[in-house]
Amino acid sequence: MSRESQDPKHKALKQSGALNAAAERVIDEHFLNQEFFDPYDLVQVKYEMLRRVRVDGVSATQAARDFGFSRTAFYQALSVLQEQGLPGLVPNRPGPKTAHKLSEVVMEFIELQQQEAGEVLRPAALAEMVSKEFDFSIHPRSVERALANRRKKNG
Repeated sequence: MSRESQDPKHKALKQSGALNAAAERVIDEHFLNQEFFDPYDLVQVKYEMLRRVRVDGVSATQAARDFGFSRTAFYQALSVLQEQGLPGLVPNRPGPKTAHKLSEVVMEFIELQQQEAGEVLRPAALAEMVSKEFDFSIHPRSVERALANRRKKNG
């Protein structure tokens, strides 16, 4: 069992998307020799990389190398830190942020189908109707979540 899978901090980092998957590439002496510095903590690694350049006067190329990043990644992190501050270094969740298939038009269609049926239809049946009408597949659980969100939003 690896160190990060046993450590509660590393589990939390993984859940939040802030686990540095390339921790073995961090060769900065502080991260290798001091317990406070954790090469698995992506936010800490990026911050220290940027701090080494700004405060310690290390070149961007050297800092990027020591912290396991490309120069491009260094400059992207610098830009994000300048624009958003420290919270900007926390990675965003991957994947779609909205139910892109379940647009307003599709949701209106679903509600119309429910009204015409005169009853609450199962998400699987609604997903099948959407597939036939709009020529794309949608998972029944996505339909269920979208309906719940819509009810919450509309009170």
